Amino acid sequence: NLVRFICERNLGLGSDGILIGERSVEEPGFMLRIFNPDGSEAEKSGNGLRIFARFLWDCEVVSAQPFQIKTPGGRVEAQVQDQGRMVVVEMGKVSFDSTRIPVTGIPREVVDESITVLGQELRYSAATIGNPHCVVQRPATPEQVCEWGEVLENDPRFPNRINVQFLEVLDRGKIRIEIWERGAGYTLASGSSSCAAASVAHKLGLCENKISVLMPGGQ
Repeated sequence: NLVRFICERNLGLGSDGILIGERSVEEPGFMLRIFNPDGSEAEKSGNGLRIFARFLWDCEVVSAQPFQIKTPGGRVEAQVQDQGRMVVVEMGKVSFDSTRIPVTGIPREVVDESITVLGQELRYSAATIGNPHCVVQRPATPEQVCEWGEVLENDPRFPNRINVQFLEVLDRGKIRIEIWERGAGYTLASGSSSCAAASVAHKLGLCENKISVLMPGGQ
């Protein structure tokens, strides 16, 4: 209830989420929990991790040396560079394994499968980078993202709900995505979504292994 109240844009402060971090008492580094505007908890967030890392640097808790952050979606390494102007996070390894994402059905790699949404057949691949993603292999307008994204997020084949990206390949080294974020809705930018969409584009053979991801909120 408190998370929902703070994130509410008319009555609260207005936010895409809440970060709760602390120094780890068991091992070197920090711990971070990430809450969506609807009050649900996210396993991992690329943008959230970078914001938390910069916050620690601003508070002079960390230096320019790499440090560890533990999230429910796995441990990552973060580093604040160029006097705070750049924050780099090693997000971890992507998996397309249906049992890890998770996606219902027989155990498999969820790559280039069909799904029907509001009478429209779409092709998608699913991946996890500590949190679940459904990458739809077609461009979409913001209106379509809002229409299809909510349905996909809550599709029964995704038992933990799912983040959704609509992928447009521009060339072998550049893609564009529109994002529907689980628990948050239409979103201008997402670090984990960028990683998932780029990984799917590479997995499908549409891009090389160094990819720029363009989003409404930046590159």
